[in-house]
Formats: sequence, C-alpha cells, structure tokens
Amino acid sequence: MAKKKPVVITDPRAIRALAHPARQRVMDELYDGNVLTATECAELVGLTPSAMSYHLRALERWGIIERAEDSGDGRERPWRSRGASLMISSQSNNVGRVASQTIMRTTADRVLEQFEQVAADDPWDDVSSLSRSRLWLTHEEATQFGEELRDLVDRYKKGRGPANHPAGSRMISTLLAVVPTGKPPQDS
Repeated sequence: MAKKKPVVITDPRAIRALAHPARQRVMDELYDGNVLTATECAELVGLTPSAMSYHLRALERWGIIERAEDSGDGRERPWRSRGASLMISSQSNNVGRVASQTIMRTTADRVLEQFEQVAADDPWDDVSSLSRSRLWLTHEEATQFGEELRDLVDRYKKGRGPANHPAGSRMISTLLAVVPTGKPPQDS
C-alpha cells in the first residue's frame, strides 16, 4: 500500500464542513489511524448512526475521509482517513478565515480539555507542557519555522498508530501554532 500523503484543505466550503465538533472528533480518530464504522463514530460523539452517516458522507464529499475495505458482514462499511494528516490552509477570504478560526478554536478547546483530564496522580503528568514564545522572524523564517515544526512532528510519528506502536507508548496530543501578530512591516 502506498504511503498516504497529507490532505490539504483550501476550499472555504470544505473548511466549513470541518467546523462541526462531532466531525472534528471523528476526524481525530480517523486521522490517528483508526478505521471505524458509522455506528462506532456515532458512539464517540453521542449521535445516532444515521445522523453520523450524514456527517461522514459530507466529509467524504470534500475528500477528507474515504470508505475502507468491507469488514466482512457487508452491513456496515468502515471509514478511514484519506491521508496521513490533515492541513487546513485557507485564509484567502472572509469565509475561509471564519471557518479556519472556528476549527482552530475547537481544536484549542479540545487540547485544553485534554490537559484538564490528566489526573493529578498520572505518572505521565510530568510530560504535560504548554510553551508560548514570541519570536521576531522574517516571512521566510516564519515559513521555514512552520515547516520545521511539522517535520519534527512527522519524525516522531514514525508511521505509528493505534494498531502499530511500541509497548509502553501512549498517545500524546500536540498543538503547534504559528501566528503573526501586530501589523505587517511596510515592505511585506
């Protein structure tokens, strides 16, 4: 099987399709390497299987997920990610910006929830961290910085997933953000 490439979403309508919290939760699971039926997805997010099927078909329509091979009984066909990762890249117009910001807010909220869910006596609590920095970079440096962060995450992924990871490993959530602040320089 060929190595999956990242799925890059640029169409504001596709980004808007991603903004639903139930869809985002299911995409997290599918892009973590899980293959799930509509019923399993529905259980994750508290929807009926028919409502979840609607959401899954919408994600399929935009090329974000796809049907996996049949499970055997033929009644429920499972779903999987269409790529190795999902990148949202649309800031070009107001609709794209609003949709992207909605997804970013939901994603950040989910990471905050995960911080809150770590028990005080969890032996892995010492690896929990949040770091915020302010850097003065040129446009070229900021682009390179973002690429290097993605490369670093990819290096640690090493093709690992729910069905393929070393003993003693645990899923770790990361959130990387590169955000320009203030006004752009005159020569931009």
